[in-house]
Amino acid sequence: MDEFLANLKDFLKPEIIWALVGIVLLLLEFMMPGLIIAFFGAGALIVALVCLVTDVSLNIQLVIFIVSSILLLVFLRKWLKGIFTGNLGAEKGASGDLKEFVGERAVVKERITPELDGRVEFHGTSWKAQADEEIQKGAVVQITGQSNITLKVKPL
Repeated sequence: MDEFLANLKDFLKPEIIWALVGIVLLLLEFMMPGLIIAFFGAGALIVALVCLVTDVSLNIQLVIFIVSSILLLVFLRKWLKGIFTGNLGAEKGASGDLKEFVGERAVVKERITPELDGRVEFHGTSWKAQADEEIQKGAVVQITGQSNITLKVKPL
């Protein structure tokens, strides 16, 4: 019995507990998607690393957990969500097949003229756009084609 309690005491080190909590929270993110719980899992893993390196009180551990989780959530969620939904790749100019967008609608964000490209917003991402006629900002357009990562549009 004493050996069991000694082994249990070794297992109940703060770095192990925080690491297990972090892993459980990261796994829960797969069951409840929304990209929020994962940041708290990452915060728990950060606390586990801090506890592994130095001995800090429970109050400091909780402060590190809360602050790191919230900072990660605030600064990385939008960026990571863009990656997972595919918006970031399109924004950076990934050469995907844009022909599937033909017929879709977009909103003009910068005036388009036949001589000067403008910009449209499509699926939450800003795209360079060309048209055969002038189209004012705020107009709704239909995507008619593409040239590399530039959308060809026409007014509705």
